[in-house]
Amino acid sequence: MPRPIQATIHTESLRHNLARARASAPDARVWAVVKANAYGHGIGHVFEAFRGADGFALLDLAEAERVRALGWRGPILLLEGVFEARDLELCSRLNLWHVVHCEEQIDMLAVHKTHQPHRVFLKMNSGMNRLGFKPQGFRAAWTRLNALPQVDEISLMTHFSDADGPGGVAAQMAVFAAVTQDLPGERSLSNSAATLRYSGDSISSGQGRLPVSADWVRPGIALYGSAPDFPAHDIAHWNLHPAMTLSSRIIGTQNLVAGDGVGYGSGFQASGPMRIGVVACGYADGYPRVAPTGTPVLVEGVRTHTVGRVSMDMITVDLAPLQRAGVEAGFGSEVTLWGRSSQGTLLPIDDVAHVAGTVGYELMCALAPRVPVVMAA
Repeated sequence: MPRPIQATIHTESLRHNLARARASAPDARVWAVVKANAYGHGIGHVFEAFRGADGFALLDLAEAERVRALGWRGPILLLEGVFEARDLELCSRLNLWHVVHCEEQIDMLAVHKTHQPHRVFLKMNSGMNRLGFKPQGFRAAWTRLNALPQVDEISLMTHFSDADGPGGVAAQMAVFAAVTQDLPGERSLSNSAATLRYSGDSISSGQGRLPVSADWVRPGIALYGSAPDFPAHDIAHWNLHPAMTLSSRIIGTQNLVAGDGVGYGSGFQASGPMRIGVVACGYADGYPRVAPTGTPVLVEGVRTHTVGRVSMDMITVDLAPLQRAGVEAGFGSEVTLWGRSSQGTLLPIDDVAHVAGTVGYELMCALAPRVPVVMAA
């Protein structure tokens, strides 16, 4: 039989989370962000669940081709735009909308030969300081784009740096609203955190009140059942459902006495008699090697934790909580690394990531190709 580890993608959870994003911004259209192969879930696995979105947003041309091949005829947005001039040819052929965030991309458009003008999203750097035109150069960039016959409609966008924390969105909203107040075009501002946390907020602009949700929202991590502002709020607070369960089984047990070490480096030593389970999951499967002793895990639906160092193919878990709960555990017992166990117990991916010193995004995206993926309702 194959090694017991597998990832399960939950279609109904994906649909539920998309509905939650739409409910948080009822007057906006919704991009389903499927970059990084749908945050590790697989574009092919999430496509049907996200058909209810108004568009798909991603990074790679190959991912855009994949979405078109699956039958999507609606908008697709390249969130980083094009990387070289010939990419514009594929944008024309596939009818892709694309972000423009630098002068070089405008230069490419200016010499591009196309029969169909492009829909572009001009990006402002309102404080994130990654991509986008600084506020003082934004209008000049808009003027250049607006003069090009290769460009049709120009939408306006920015990206919040602190929507998930105490900094909030007000300062960036004020900059964006002031610079764009009399420019035409649709707006796209909100990521997952802003969509959930600030959906009712707005700021005065030359066109009246500009809502944070604007014309388009861009939920990403929330669609996959991770809280964008964890640990301030968890998925229960936002009524999100985990879209991925990573599960395996115990493939061996060991009975320890005081002083016995566990794993490479013997970093964990038993303080007394204890029983541990060896799980078929390691960093070659995408489980974080940095996860310390105490990282939560479910065995037969009972919450316990890891002990010792994560190795390439195995982790070890403390079985004492199961003994205390009167639950039998041994060879073949179900282990849930994150997600929902068959007993219905939930282990949010954020809980695992937090103890490992990372975020749910990284764990999703790190799922290794050797892990089989199955679909479930």
